[in-house]
Amino acid sequence: MTERSAQILIAGVGNTFMRDDGFGAEVVRILKQREPEMGVTIEDFGTGGLDLAYEVMRGYDSLVLIDVMRGDGPPGTLYVLEPEESEIAAGIEDGEMIDPHAMDPQTVLRFVRAVSGWPGSVVVIACEPVEVEEYGMGLSPEVAGAVPRAVDLVIETLGDLREKAQRASAL
Repeated sequence: MTERSAQILIAGVGNTFMRDDGFGAEVVRILKQREPEMGVTIEDFGTGGLDLAYEVMRGYDSLVLIDVMRGDGPPGTLYVLEPEESEIAAGIEDGEMIDPHAMDPQTVLRFVRAVSGWPGSVVVIACEPVEVEEYGMGLSPEVAGAVPRAVDLVIETLGDLREKAQRASAL
């Protein structure tokens, strides 16, 4: 019997027309230039949060979301969050409007949880932006400088997720 490799989705999200909000797309672009790894799907979902939610529901073992996030650090700071399903607000309330073209990662995770499509592990790798409110192309120097570190962090996270999946399958 052949052992199934963990299925991992790496998803870049954000709007490349809003300066640093294109961080996820740039990290994904670089990752896609590498040799493909078995069981790993790498996609830029842009602002198509509903597309991302549907893709997650295909049954991945793990999800790595790459986006920008306002925190307390200086621009270019990388954050790693590992939300548990129980930490995400329960579902989408009846009558609550969802803009399928502007679903942020929190809303995507709420939607996925509501339809029972939660992957085994979720990791969010985010970067502190300089500018995401104004239209414009290109990342700020601070965020552009964080891209190579984010790529390395995604690769390290893939190894951790595979190791975690192997330990779980051994039980």
